[in-house]
Amino acid sequence: MSELTEMAERSVTAGLLQRTLKAPINCRGIGLHSGAPVNMTLTPADPNTGIIFRRVDLKNGARDIPARFDLVTDTRMCTKISNDHNGSVATIEHLMAALAGCGVDNAIIELDGPEVPVMDGSSEPFVFLVECAGVVEQSVERNVISVKRAVRVGTDESFASLEPGHRFTMAMCIDFQSRAIGRQDIFLEVSDLTFKRELSKARTFGFAHEVEAMRAAGLARGGSLENAVVIDGDTVLNKDGLRFEDEFVRHKALDCVGDLALAGGPILGHFRGRRTGHALNNQLLRALFSDSENYSRMPASDYLGTL
Repeated sequence: MSELTEMAERSVTAGLLQRTLKAPINCRGIGLHSGAPVNMTLTPADPNTGIIFRRVDLKNGARDIPARFDLVTDTRMCTKISNDHNGSVATIEHLMAALAGCGVDNAIIELDGPEVPVMDGSSEPFVFLVECAGVVEQSVERNVISVKRAVRVGTDESFASLEPGHRFTMAMCIDFQSRAIGRQDIFLEVSDLTFKRELSKARTFGFAHEVEAMRAAGLARGGSLENAVVIDGDTVLNKDGLRFEDEFVRHKALDCVGDLALAGGPILGHFRGRRTGHALNNQLLRALFSDSENYSRMPASDYLGTL
């Protein structure tokens, strides 16, 4: 058995069974774009439930919005999903990244508003909530999504792609004119450990000169230096500075983990992105699942038999 195959087998067998939370846990915060206060409770769910957002402030069919790539309806500055009854929830990407990074397959997310609380602008508070609640394995096997054929969306300057691979690896590149960011690259294998250590603390970011236009468009009304890194020209305005020297590309990778978690199972393949964002990430999943020749969805144990 080759070293690569051994690593892939360890990666898959570590998450053979589906997982959910041991107990409910709640938090309170404000929406990054709405600025409205919101209460949120993460609750355990049965096997094969997936991640479901439940708007407790809505009635009947509008309440439940499954976290699925094909239900994404807006990608301006965040990822928003909606159901057929005009129920929606926005800014789900940081929470989805935390759930995927912690290996949580099934959970119901109860909210009393239209947006997930931004907390500090990263996934770290959500990882903390999951760890406080605890995670438990369930009796049903987890399905994995194996990329069989390369898929790419975008242009030469801005693109996202998935290629076949035995593990979920990610190569991300960003390039901004501001010298506070410049060009940044990151490559890593995404696992429970690497997500928490390398990505979860990286905060969302924006530019001071864009704030007025975003707020006029109904966005970033809850944004502040408490929940985002703000750049003015070539200067980071946050007094405590950055959490990582390359925090910006790490946050883009975090966003991508959250957006790809809408695939409905762990992806086994190599992601490459250059100047990508929520729109391209979602287009990539739509392209992947548009042709059954592009992927195989199977129980994890069946995948091991193909190695």
